[in-house]
Amino acid sequence: MPALASHRKSRTRTGVRANTPAVGFTTAALASVTLLSTQSATAAPAEPKPSVEEVQKKVDDLYRQAGTATQEYNKAKEATDTQRRSVDRVLDDVAKSADKVNEARRALGTYAAAQYRAGAVGPTAALMFADSPESYFEQTQLMGRLTDRQQEAVEDFQKEQRSAAKQRVKATKSLETLTESQASLKAGKQKVQNKLAAARSLLADLTAEEKARLAALERKKEEEARRKAEAKAKEEAAERKRQEEARQEEAPATGGGTDTGSGGGSGVTDGTYAAKAEKVLAFARAQIGKPYVWGATGPSSYDCSGLTGAAWKEAGVQLPRTTWDQVKVGKRVATADLLPGDLVFFYDDISHVGIYKGDGKMIHAPKPGANVREESIYYMPIYGSVRPA
Repeated sequence: MPALASHRKSRTRTGVRANTPAVGFTTAALASVTLLSTQSATAAPAEPKPSVEEVQKKVDDLYRQAGTATQEYNKAKEATDTQRRSVDRVLDDVAKSADKVNEARRALGTYAAAQYRAGAVGPTAALMFADSPESYFEQTQLMGRLTDRQQEAVEDFQKEQRSAAKQRVKATKSLETLTESQASLKAGKQKVQNKLAAARSLLADLTAEEKARLAALERKKEEEARRKAEAKAKEEAAERKRQEEARQEEAPATGGGTDTGSGGGSGVTDGTYAAKAEKVLAFARAQIGKPYVWGATGPSSYDCSGLTGAAWKEAGVQLPRTTWDQVKVGKRVATADLLPGDLVFFYDDISHVGIYKGDGKMIHAPKPGANVREESIYYMPIYGSVRPA
């Protein structure tokens, strides 16, 4: 019995003492991770909070980028709408081609049935059973003509089949293009939303004191733009006075004055443009207070080019949808020669537009969160101006 006991192996105890080395290792590992995390946090401090001036610049830039993205969206939407109309026309053509194929198929079936009935009885039997010899010969002549007409029907059927195949190919390509346009439209919409969300996030992070300072900076910017507008208003008033004096001096010699239109600057136009501009501005004034909504063309809301397009439509002039295309319409004019009704474009990327009303001011749909309003043209950097008609 003692010999048996000598072969037994002592069992490992499963108490706290057996696990002590592992616990010590785990504790050391956690301590190391904590130390490394602390060192990492110390090595990479949080970025300093941007100043109010930096926030203002960033927000303005984001709104400008949103304006550019809005024009991209408008262009994609216009392309999508055009492509959708094209697809509808092509699908109508496909349906018409299918109807013609079916009609040709029915004609072939009618001729084939008639030939079958005629061919089921031999010529002699047909003559014997005919009501009269005259009716037999009439039927024979009819079947001869039927063969010629059947050949024409076969050719028509083949022609319509080829036409239908072409229409189906065209429809497939049109649908593919429409799908691409819709994808571009969706991407453009998301881009605008991302820019606006980023601007809102920056503004939301400001304290009450910072928001007050930002408002003060905005007022300063507006005041500077207002002073520039007042200076231009004085220039325009002086120019109008000069033109009026020139007309009065001319009157005795010519027996009357000349119509130079309305507005300021050195630009001279005829009464036709002035009449159109009056309609444009009357419409634009009626929209003041309505909200800016990107992609909107009225009547309850507008984006910048949506407003200019709707206003000039009142005067019988159809403008393109985007600022990038509107700037190409009509005649380019200098800022000094602006007349009421002219379109003024802003920023190097031509992402904004307003309608000049005279005295250095415009009516425009500014940006998200703002309403259609009257404002100095000097509030934003001017790219150029055009006279649409």
